[in-house]
Amino acid sequence: MRLDHIGISVPDLEAASRWYRAALHLTEERAFSVPGTGLRGLMLRHATGYRIELLHRPDAVPGLVADGPLEAAGTLGYGHLCLSVDTAAEVDTEFTRLVAAGAAVRMRPCPAPRPDARMAFVADPFGNLIELINRTP
Repeated sequence: MRLDHIGISVPDLEAASRWYRAALHLTEERAFSVPGTGLRGLMLRHATGYRIELLHRPDAVPGLVADGPLEAAGTLGYGHLCLSVDTAAEVDTEFTRLVAAGAAVRMRPCPAPRPDARMAFVADPFGNLIELINRTP
């Protein structure tokens, strides 16, 4: 098995689509709706193959909006999306780029618990955590 996609429920499908496409260099693969439910969605894809499915339902209620990874880990369920970069320097570069694109700072680039790795956390404009990490040995 391999991971196909992650689904993220968002309050504004169009705004989320614009942000994710621009900030993470995703392209729209397909839009869909589920008749009778009000649920609409967009499947976005990165050139490397990973997908993010944005979901919008008008009657959705807010969930946890964590201030950082420790708070997210204190609540059962979805915690964060992690994106890998090739070098420790890229963690800093991508962190700066995502913040400039409208992401909120949650954890500035720092050494990761894994030896010889660097990590950072941001939150998308809707409060969803995104981790950046390098896994180069």
